[in-house]
Amino acid sequence: MAFDGTWKVDRNENYEKFMEKMGINVVKRKLAAHDNLKLTITQEGNKFTVKESSTFRSIEIIFELGVTFNYSLADGTELSGAWTLEGDKLVGKFKRLDNGNELNTVREIIGGEMVQTYTYEGVEAKRIFKKE
Repeated sequence: MAFDGTWKVDRNENYEKFMEKMGINVVKRKLAAHDNLKLTITQEGNKFTVKESSTFRSIEIIFELGVTFNYSLADGTELSGAWTLEGDKLVGKFKRLDNGNELNTVREIIGGEMVQTYTYEGVEAKRIFKKE
C-alpha cells in the first residue's frame, strides 16, 4: 500500500532521450517534459486504480496484478501488458502494438519519493514524484 496517495511529478532524468527513442516528435517532447503529471493511486488487494491528470489528459486506469490489459500513452502509442509486484516494486512489462518492442516500467518508493523508471530499446529514463 506504499503507493497509495497522490503523487505529482517533481523532476525528470533522461526523459527527453527516452521520448526521442519512442519516436515522439520534438514538439510533443517539449510539452511532455512539463506536463505537470499527477498520479492518484489506490490499491485494494491485487487491484489498482490509477488516476492520471496532466496538461494533456485526465484518465483512470484500473488493473489487476498479473492481468494483461491495453493502455494508450498520452501521444497515442498503444501498449499491451501487465503490472506485477516484485518485492516492494511495481513492475510493468508492456509491448507496443505498432512494432512489438518492449517498454518496461518500474515504480518504487525511494526516500519518500516515487521513482518511475522507464526502459525502451536500451534507453532508461526516470520521473520522480513527490507525495502531495
